[in-house]
Amino acid sequence: MSESPGIVGTDHLPVRDIVGVGFGPANLALAIAIEEHNASCAFSERISAQFFEARDRFDWHPGMLLDGATMQIAFPKDLVTFRNPRSEFTFFNYLFEQGRLVDFVNHQTFFPTRHEFNDYLQWAARRVEADVRYSTAVEAVRGIRDQRGVVDRLEVRAADGTSVVARNVVMGLGLQERVPEWANLSARCFHNHQFLFRVGEMPAPVHQRFVVLGAGQSAAEIVQYLHSNYPEAEVHNVFSRFGYSPADDSPYANRIFDPQAVDDLHGAPEAERLRLLDTHRGTNYSVVDIELINEIYATEYQERVRGHRRLFMRRASEVVAVEETSDGIEVAVHSALDGLTDTLTCDALILATGFAPAPLEPLLGDLAPRTEPPHAVGRDYRLAVSREIEAGIYMQGGTEKTHGITSSLLSNVAVRAGEIVTSVVRRRGRSGTLATVNAQDTYATSEAR
Repeated sequence: MSESPGIVGTDHLPVRDIVGVGFGPANLALAIAIEEHNASCAFSERISAQFFEARDRFDWHPGMLLDGATMQIAFPKDLVTFRNPRSEFTFFNYLFEQGRLVDFVNHQTFFPTRHEFNDYLQWAARRVEADVRYSTAVEAVRGIRDQRGVVDRLEVRAADGTSVVARNVVMGLGLQERVPEWANLSARCFHNHQFLFRVGEMPAPVHQRFVVLGAGQSAAEIVQYLHSNYPEAEVHNVFSRFGYSPADDSPYANRIFDPQAVDDLHGAPEAERLRLLDTHRGTNYSVVDIELINEIYATEYQERVRGHRRLFMRRASEVVAVEETSDGIEVAVHSALDGLTDTLTCDALILATGFAPAPLEPLLGDLAPRTEPPHAVGRDYRLAVSREIEAGIYMQGGTEKTHGITSSLLSNVAVRAGEIVTSVVRRRGRSGTLATVNAQDTYATSEAR
C-alpha cells in the first residue's frame, strides 16, 4: 500500500476535512454544499475544504460550446435546486442577477443553451467561497497510518510540490475521451471534446470533406455545424447503426435520472440493476434529440431534391484504416451492408466516440479498490476499500454500475453533493472531530470566489 509510515513528515502540513481532486461541476456543487452547511452550523462544526484543479480556470466542455447547442437536461437540475431550492446559487438567481429572469421566462424553455449554462457555472465558481488551487494537478494520494496502524488520513500531493492532509478526499476526475485503438490523434484526427479548438487550429480545407465517426448527440451536432459552417464541404457521418436513434426523454423513462432512482438502483439486486441500466440506455447513450434528427434529415432531403449532395450518412459502416498525408487524411470506410470499402480523402476526421470514467489507479495507487462494483462503492459514494482505511475516499462519477446513469451527468450533482457532506459529518462522530485549522487559513479567499 502506498502510504506514509506513521505520520512522519506530515505533521507540518495543513489538514482539511475534505480535499477535492478536480473542480468541475460536481465538486463545484460540493463546494456550494459545504459553504451552505458551514453557514447553518456552529463554527466548531464547520467543514474545512480545499480543491485542486489542473486547468487554469473553471470551464465546462469549452470545446463543445457550439452556437445554438442547448442543454439536454432541464435547468432546475442545476448545482443546488434539488438539494436546496432556496439557495442563492440557483440558475434562477443567476438569471435574476444577470437581469435576464423575465426574458428567460418569456423564452418558454426548460433548456438553456450550453453557452448560458456554462456562464452560470462560471458565475457560481466565482461566487462560492472555496479555496480552489487552479493550475495545480494532483499527482498522488497516499495513506497515513495512525498508532493503531489504520489509515485515518490521506496525504494529497500536487505536481507543483504542494501537499495537504485530508480526512476525506473527493474524486471529481470527470471523464476521459474514448479513442479507438487505430486512431493517432493529430491536427486532423481528434476527439469531439476538443472540436472547437482543433477546428480553429486546423489548416484551411483543401479537399472540402470531413468525416464524423459516431451516432450520438455530439456527432449529430458536429455534422450540423460542419455542414453549416463549411458551405462547400461534404460531411460524411459514419456509424454502425442504420440511422440515428431518438433520445427517450419521456416522463416515465426520465425517472431513471431522479434522485430517488439512486436509492432504488443501489438497493436492487445486481442483475436487475444492470438490466434496468441496459434497458434505459436510450435515455442518454448513442441517441440524438428528435428535433435535431428532423433538422438533419430535412437538410439531407432537400439536397436530394436539388441534386447537389454534401451530406452523407454512412450507415452500418465502420472506419477500418486511416492514413495522414501532407495535406489531409485518408479514411477507409467499410460498409457491412454491401461489403465495399471507400477511401475518402478528407481535411479532418472527428471522433465522436464517447467517454469513459477516468481511472483511479494513477492517483490512488494501492488505495484504489481491487473489487469491481457493486461491492466497491457505498450508497454515500464512499469507496469501501478495506477495514484498515478509515479515511473517506468519495466518488463524484465512475459509479454508474452501482448508482445509475446519473453518475457522469449533471442531473444529480446537487443531491449527491449534499449526501457526501452528510456522510462526512455523520462519520466524524465515529472517527473523531473534524479537522480544526486556523480560520483565516480555512476560509481563505481564492480566485474561485
